[in-house]
Amino acid sequence: MTPLLEAVDVSFSYERGGRAVVDRVSFSVARGTIVGLLGPNGSGKTTLLRLLAGTLVPRQGRIGIAGSPLQSLTRRELARRIAVVPQETHSTFDFSALEIVLMGRYPHLGRFELEGPGDISIARAAMAATGTGALETRRFSTLSGGEKQRVVIASALAQASDVLLLDEPTASLDLAYQVEIASLLRRLNRERETTMVLSTHDLNLAATVCSELALIRSGRILGQGTVESVLTPANVRSLYGIDADIAMHPRAGHMTVIPIARVE
Repeated sequence: MTPLLEAVDVSFSYERGGRAVVDRVSFSVARGTIVGLLGPNGSGKTTLLRLLAGTLVPRQGRIGIAGSPLQSLTRRELARRIAVVPQETHSTFDFSALEIVLMGRYPHLGRFELEGPGDISIARAAMAATGTGALETRRFSTLSGGEKQRVVIASALAQASDVLLLDEPTASLDLAYQVEIASLLRRLNRERETTMVLSTHDLNLAATVCSELALIRSGRILGQGTVESVLTPANVRSLYGIDADIAMHPRAGHMTVIPIARVE
């Protein structure tokens, strides 16, 4: 079966002739899965996510969605296929939550076309799916961190794309909101079959949310597979330089990682 999203032998550096931030990476995402990109800071996770989103162009290799090269798609076509939830979202203007979500409909509008009743209905359905319907009239700037993140995810859902890419979706949130966002992502995948790729250095978030993991260090993929096959003490040691206990938590229903000591 053709992967929904695929990178083949992809390399990228920010300076011509400079160090490869992403180095000969091959990576695939099947439809309906949640794939986590795991790695320490500076490992190339965010750069790879930007390459998958089409905002960066690889120096080598190819990236395709449903068999079509990203570079063959217009910006509007690409936005209809791939939606991105950045690590931080700032709004220059004081838009309402509904207006932020409606921005996800822009790829589906013609030039100078305004949102119609159908677009508003889609936006409200996305807000209902993310539990943000009650925030519709609130100014985006007045929302909490967790509320803002859910509204941005609603905007990505309203975009009606094939793949949702999330960059460190819980990095700036407190523990309660981290649990909330993790639960939301699992529910969207279960109920809507939303395909996602999320970058994170949070091992427990990845174990909670993802069906597959790809380990990346120094711009290279060390391994990809199911959570159970990839999230091992040996791989965590290789990736982060720490010893960790990893076990299935009977109450949580997923694997948990407990760091023990840094490896000298």
